Parts: sequence; structure tokens; C-alpha cells
Amino acid sequence: MKKLLLILVSAILCCSSSAHADIMIGLASAFTGANAVFGEQMKRGADQAVADINAAGGVLGQKLVLQQGDDACDPKQAVSVANDMISRGVKFVVGHACSSASIPASKVYNEENVLMVTPISSNPALTEAGFKNVFRTCGRDDQQGALVGRYLLDHFRGKKIAVAHDQSAWGRGIADQVKATLNAGGVQEALFEAFTPGERDYSAFVSRLKQSGIDVVFLGGYYTEVGLIVRQMNEQSAKMQIIGGDALMTNQFWAITGSAAEGVLMSFGPDARKLPGTKTAMDAIRKGGYEPEGYTLYTYAAVQSVAEAIRRAGSADPVKAADALRQKPVTTVLGDIGFDAKGDRSGSTYVLYKWHNGSYAEVE
Repeated sequence: MKKLLLILVSAILCCSSSAHADIMIGLASAFTGANAVFGEQMKRGADQAVADINAAGGVLGQKLVLQQGDDACDPKQAVSVANDMISRGVKFVVGHACSSASIPASKVYNEENVLMVTPISSNPALTEAGFKNVFRTCGRDDQQGALVGRYLLDHFRGKKIAVAHDQSAWGRGIADQVKATLNAGGVQEALFEAFTPGERDYSAFVSRLKQSGIDVVFLGGYYTEVGLIVRQMNEQSAKMQIIGGDALMTNQFWAITGSAAEGVLMSFGPDARKLPGTKTAMDAIRKGGYEPEGYTLYTYAAVQSVAEAIRRAGSADPVKAADALRQKPVTTVLGDIGFDAKGDRSGSTYVLYKWHNGSYAEVE
């Protein structure tokens, strides 16, 4: 009788534990290396979103728990992180950051039916693959590149335009979109160049731009390399307008360049910090001594999207959750976000910002 009683108690405890098991969410990004600032943005946003959701009762009576993986924006490491997430039993992932990491990782998640929501990766190839489990809370590079291209057509037609990239999936991808927009508008760029990421000396690249008499250059690269290029342009007195992409949306860019970045333009979505729905989250993040710049709030929205998908599905089944996520817009700190059949954010837009005196503001 005692043995039977122990078995029954054990079974009840087991079932009770299962009913209230945590829901693991993977947070995959670059937490080390040259692009670690994106990992920091994502971690701050994800940590706060999880804390707020759990404080409100969690999801389906269960707490969310983050499982972190560092891909350093490296494609091979991203695949390893994806496989590690799966081995831990993770069925939902917020990430990755760099498109060069997200694209190969998404193939692994697709094979294992893991729902993936990236707040940063904007290369169109990520969602053009047609995977039903992949979403993003940011826009796409064909939108971002088109904005930059139109700006160049409107303000620099008749000038010498250079388009350059760091050979990464994101950098090359957005540079191609800028070039395509220029060419469709009847303008041929004077130079289409590549530079090598991870170097410290870009003086030869800068000299080539200067000797070619370039008036404006689009640099499709991350904040570290572009920051060094901008600084070395200043050292060589290379006077030209510089335009970058959303990878420059961090104060670390100015920390590298100093006043050499005065007047540099960059593309990004409308500043999320100005949205009325972000105040509570921002105040909480700022209390931790961190300014929610860049993709911090996009990551918060990605966690909210995962949580809402699980709620709608009524279970932590990632396939059902992915189907549920497409049904109607999700209410997030960024406002209501809808996802189309590809998993792209509906109605996303980009605007231009200008660096001035150590901070950036939207170009009127």
C-alpha cells in the first residue's frame, strides 16, 4: 500500500511539475567580437520583456526563461548555436543579429520546426527562403536600400557616387539594393567596391575613393569597420558625404569616430523610443543604466511576438504558434505588428538620420 501511495504521489508531482514547466526561449546573437553591441541591445530588450511578461503571470501559466547562445556573427558558429539550442530542447528563438548568421541558422530551425523571430536581420533572402517558422520585427534591406538609393538620386544626381560593402550577407545585400535603385533611376555609380571586415588599416581604400573624386559614398558595413573608415577619411582630409545603414545605429559608432562622424547619414526605422507604447519598457531598461537604442525595443517586441504566438496556439507547439502568429497583428511596444505570408513585418518603413555632436536625429 505504501509503495502504491508513493507511486501515486510521484506521478502527481511529476504531472504538476510538467504543467508548470518553464518555456525556454533561445536568445541568439553576437555577444562577443566586433558586433557585440547588437548582442547587448538584444539581451537588454529580451531580459526586460521576459521580466515584464513573467511579472504579469507568464504565458499559459508558465514562466519564460532565456537560453543564451553566442554566434559572434559567424555563419558556422551560428549553425553550432542553433544545434545547441535544439539539443537543450528550445523550441522558440529570438535572433540572430547579423543576416550572415540568421540565414544558415534558419535552415537548422526549419528542419526542427523551431519558431524563429529576428529583431535585426534584414537581408531579404532570410524570408524569401519560404520557411514557415521564420519572422522578423524589423524591415528588409530592399526597403532600406531603396530609401538610400532614392536619397542619392534626389540629392547627388550628377555627382560621383561610390557604393561599397564589407562582403557580408547584410553589407553586400544592402549595397546591391542601393546600386539597383541608382541604376533603375538612370544613374551609374562611379565605383562599386568591397572592403575587408576585421582590418584596422583602410587607408588604401580611402585613398582610392579620394583619388576617384568621389562626392558621396554609401558604406554597407558594421559600425566598427565603417567607424574606422570614417576616422581614416578624416585623417586623409577626404571630403565626401558618407551614408551607412542601420548597423551604425549605436553610440559605439561615435565612440570610434569622434567628431569625424559629424554629418554622417544612416538609415533606420522610425525611432522606437518616440512611440507612446515604449515608455514603460524604456523607463525600466534605463533604470538598469542602459539606453534602449538601436534594436533594443525591436527585441522586446520579438519576445512579445513569441509569447503571443504561444498564447494564441494554446500550447508551446512551435508549428501551431507559427501559424497563429500570422493570423492577426500582435500588440507590442512598437505598436501592432502584422506578419505577411513570408514572415516579414507588414508596413515597415525606413528613414534617414544624421550624426551631430555625438548624437543622431531623424533628417527632416
